[in-house]
Amino acid sequence: MTIELQDLKQMHRATWAAGDYAAVSDAITDSIAPLLVERAGLDAGHDVLDVATGTGNVALLAAGAGAHTVGLDLTPELFDTARRRAGQLGVEIEWVAGDAEELPFADATFDRVFSAFGVQFAPRHAVVAAELLRATRPGGAIVLANWTPEGQIGELFRIMGRYLPPPPAYASPPPLWGSEGHVRELFGREIAYERRTATWDFDSADEYVAFMETAYGPTLKARERLTAEGTWDDCRSELVEMMERRNESTDGRLLVPAEYALIVVR
Repeated sequence: MTIELQDLKQMHRATWAAGDYAAVSDAITDSIAPLLVERAGLDAGHDVLDVATGTGNVALLAAGAGAHTVGLDLTPELFDTARRRAGQLGVEIEWVAGDAEELPFADATFDRVFSAFGVQFAPRHAVVAAELLRATRPGGAIVLANWTPEGQIGELFRIMGRYLPPPPAYASPPPLWGSEGHVRELFGREIAYERRTATWDFDSADEYVAFMETAYGPTLKARERLTAEGTWDDCRSELVEMMERRNESTDGRLLVPAEYALIVVR
């Protein structure tokens, strides 16, 4: 691994450790995690890996269903919340600090491999896909939820990207993981691909942006950098405008669908 790539991964770790990822995950992933487990056809006794597990939303459900579950994340700071939740639910999960691009497991270790809005943020998409396939047993399944390029989170990253330095040439944009053609090319086989939406529910667009700029690591780090450069107010105004434009509420609140792709590779 080059020093440049090591530095990028350390920056990613710091990004996801910032803010309050548990609050963001609760707002969206909690409603989606049961669907991933359902699509996987999970059985008690299965060996399960949840990659980029964060605070464990999917891993907790898998363990609760009787699976032998491992939760892996580049940011082990998030495991404090995950361990507390596991204790409250009375389930056992092995929490492993590790990289989606270099999974610390032997070939064909797991029956089911999950990731909810996680692996898409690793920089080298083809490397991640190869690792997910390598770690999955023949006859197993990989089940992913990824934000799409056209959806609200995809636009959020495009807006911030106009103000931030470009990523390295080898780092693909995270929302590409929500593109059907891109994912089919990554895995080189048939996949089940379905577009779905989760909903952001806030009093206003400004309240949503206030939440994201303090709780969601990528937006928080963008705010810190762009505030120092004097451009955050402009970026923030674009984010508020985007949410107001996407608002589907008719009662003065903010209800914005966030499109994601539900992907199953068997």
